[in-house]
Amino acid sequence: MVLIRHSLLLVALIMTAVAVPVHASPEKDLLEYVDENTQQLVDKLHEEKGLYEKDPQAFYRSMEQELEGFVDFRRIAARVMGRYARQASPEQRDEFVEKFKRSLFDSYAQALVSTDDFTIEVKDAVINPDNDQRASVRMEVTSASGNRYPVAYSMYQTKDGRWMMENVIVEGINIGLAFRDRFSQEMEKNGGEVQAAIDGWGDAVDSLDLEGEADKS
Repeated sequence: MVLIRHSLLLVALIMTAVAVPVHASPEKDLLEYVDENTQQLVDKLHEEKGLYEKDPQAFYRSMEQELEGFVDFRRIAARVMGRYARQASPEQRDEFVEKFKRSLFDSYAQALVSTDDFTIEVKDAVINPDNDQRASVRMEVTSASGNRYPVAYSMYQTKDGRWMMENVIVEGINIGLAFRDRFSQEMEKNGGEVQAAIDGWGDAVDSLDLEGEADKS
């Protein structure tokens, strides 16, 4: 049950991540652009539902191609490592970025294969009044059975004006913080060995108790 819930949350993270062009600064334009691109991405992912079982490597390549310009995996991974990122070599940080992406894709694939069709509705978009380079978008994921899951994700604007996703909250669970706590636990378990924590990241994600994280919030 925990794995299914975990996979569903990661599906929401991956599938609601979109980029916004430089000119889309007003909140209305931001909402409309996010909605348009989200629906296009959802349609594409439904079409490729069987790709993971037929050719997993092709699935990974397809997901990376679709999401690399939308989700700032490097920024998210660095935040997941937290203060331990300073202890890691550049090579280890690069390795963790790849491990992090693969763990998301694995979780996403499992959910996509086992989940019926769903829809995503973009509710609103708000640009931070104190910092116009930060924004939040609120959405709702509805499963085929009618269950609704609130999703909110954080976006930041790059120097070239592109909006990218940097975190997501699903049903009150801050996914970025949950992952960071998990990495910290792995570091403690492995006596502060960064490489050991990186090597075991896939298993660590599989055993992450998001039900427990929900209880904390």
